[in-house]
Amino acid sequence: MHATQIIRRPLVTEKCTWEGEARNRYSFLVDFRATKLQVRRAVQQIYNVRVTKVATQVRKGKFVRTRFGTGKTSSWKKATVQLHADDRIDLF
Repeated sequence: MHATQIIRRPLVTEKCTWEGEARNRYSFLVDFRATKLQVRRAVQQIYNVRVTKVATQVRKGKFVRTRFGTGKTSSWKKATVQLHADDRIDLF
């Protein structure tokens, strides 16, 4: 897979923004089939930074009720990337 297919989009939430500033950790929505090594290489290629650590999570979809019945949101994969102390990613 190409790097832009692996990294879908950066996650911009209050917690992720704080981790980026305080701990130099950034979170991304990644392809469900991507491995930690593929995520590391994709972030290094796209943002030209040095990655020291990668953590991934599979976020399960939730069941929702609507007036038409029940449904389920889709599951997604989240990758949190720790960067070298000298590197930063400017998302804004």
